[in-house]
Amino acid sequence: MTRRRRVLLLCYFYPPLAGGGVHRVLSFTRHLPVHGWDCTVVCAGEEDYWVTDDSLMARIPAATEVIRVRGGSGLAALLKLSRARRGQRSGRAFGTLRRLSDWWLLPDSYVGWSRRARAAASRRIAQGGIDAVISSSPPDSVHLAARALRRGPGVPWLADFRDPWIGLAFRTPPTAWHAARQRALECGVLAGADAVLVASRTHQRALPGACQGVDRARIEWLPNGYEPEAAPAAPAAEMGTSDAYVLAFTGTLSLMPDTEVFLEAVHEMLKRHPEARRSLRARLAGPFDSGYEDRAVALGLRGIVEFQGPRGHAESRALQRRADALLLWQPRDTPTMVPGKLYEYLEAGRPMFALCEPGSEVAELALRGGAEVIRPGDRDALSLALERGWLAWRERGRAPDVRHAWLDDHRRDRLGARLAAVLDRVVAR
Repeated sequence: MTRRRRVLLLCYFYPPLAGGGVHRVLSFTRHLPVHGWDCTVVCAGEEDYWVTDDSLMARIPAATEVIRVRGGSGLAALLKLSRARRGQRSGRAFGTLRRLSDWWLLPDSYVGWSRRARAAASRRIAQGGIDAVISSSPPDSVHLAARALRRGPGVPWLADFRDPWIGLAFRTPPTAWHAARQRALECGVLAGADAVLVASRTHQRALPGACQGVDRARIEWLPNGYEPEAAPAAPAAEMGTSDAYVLAFTGTLSLMPDTEVFLEAVHEMLKRHPEARRSLRARLAGPFDSGYEDRAVALGLRGIVEFQGPRGHAESRALQRRADALLLWQPRDTPTMVPGKLYEYLEAGRPMFALCEPGSEVAELALRGGAEVIRPGDRDALSLALERGWLAWRERGRAPDVRHAWLDDHRRDRLGARLAAVLDRVVAR
C-alpha cells in the first residue's frame, strides 16, 4: 500500500475568512486527501480580514491540521480603527492606506504576518511528516516565506498564483526602484519553486517572459472551478419571480469602477423605461465600498439596487441560480486574472452580462457559456443590454437554464486530482 503523504499549505485566506481566494485553497484540502495527500494549513486568524463566512468552517475536513497565525496585516490593523460595519469599508480610505503601504511594505502589507507564518511553518516542518509545501497568493509575501523554508529542510515547494504578482499586475509601483524590487522578488520566487501553478492560461503564457531563465516546463495551468453540489433554495426576497426581473452580482465590490458604470447604466435604462422601476431589481451580494451605495442613492436607485453585504457562500450560490441574469466585472487591465466566480456563474446556467475586454480569456470563457460581453466602461452598451434582457423577460418570462458539458473539467474534485498528480511528480523528482 502506498504511504500517505502530507502537504503544508501556506496561505493567508482560509475559513472562516471569506472572499474569492478562499475557495481554491479550501478545495485543495477537501479533495487532495482522496488522492493520498493529507493537509496541514498555516493561515491567518479567524478575525484577520474584513470579510468572514462562518458557514465555510463546516467544509474543512476534520482531518485537516490548521495552524492559525493571528495578527493580520498592517493594513488590516489600520482598517480596524474605522467604524465601518464588517463587510463594508470606505474605498477612499482603503485606497489611501494601500498607496501608502506600497511605499514601505514590500511586496505587500502582509509581509510582517508572513514572517510569523514562516516561523510557524518551520516549526511544523521540524516536527516531521511534511512531504511538500504549497504557498498560495495573494498575498505574494507568502511565497517569500515558502522560499525561505525551501532553503532550510529542502522540502519540495509549489508556488500557486491565484492572481499575478499584485505589486506589478494590479498596482503601479510608486517609483522605478519599487518596480525593480517587486520584479526581483517575483523572479526569485519563480526561480526557486520546484513548480509554479497559475489560474489562467494568459498568466501561464506571460510568466516566462517576466524573468530570464524561467523554465516553462515548471509552470502548470491549474484553473479555478466550482463545487458541483446542489445549492439550497434562495430566500423568497432574492428569487427571480414572475413580478421581478432580478439581476445578481456575488463577490467583492471594492475599487472596481465598473460598479458605478453599472449603476449609471441602470439609471439611464430607467429614464427610457420608467415603468421598469416596478419590476427591475439588482441584488449585489458581498462586501462593498460604502461609496457605491451612496452613488446608488444619489442616482435615485433606492429600492431597485440593493447592496446586501456579505452572504454565506451557499446563499450566494443560491442567488446565482435563482437570478434572471448575472453580472460580472473585475478590476480593469487584469488580462491574466480569471476569477473563480466566473465558473460558478457558468455552472448556474443563467444569462450573463460580462464587462470585460473583448478577446481576453475571461471574455472567451464567458462567450463560450453564452454571456453577452460588454467592454468595460461602456455605460451605454450595458444600459441597452440590460434593457434587452428586461424586455425579453417581460415578453417571455424567465429564460431557461443552460449548462455546458465542458464545465465538468472545472469541478473542484477533478482539479484536486490534477493537483495531486503535480505533487506526485514534484516529490518523485
